[in-house]
Amino acid sequence: MPESTYDLIELVWVSDVSWEEAAKNAIAAASKSIQDLRIAEVTGQDVTIENGTIKTYRARMTASFKYIHF
Repeated sequence: MPESTYDLIELVWVSDVSWEEAAKNAIAAASKSIQDLRIAEVTGQDVTIENGTIKTYRARMTASFKYIHF
């Protein structure tokens, strides 16, 4: 089995709908420029509040992708 190396990045995305949508959009955006994303872990969730109501949801994630050896 060939050796593999993985790199980690942190993704943060905001949604006005939900944490799930924020996470999905973060992965979709990262996938446009990073190949071979493998695993993502939600490491934090928070919200912004205006006038006693949730305004936005923010998901913070760590994602791994395979590092290509040349």
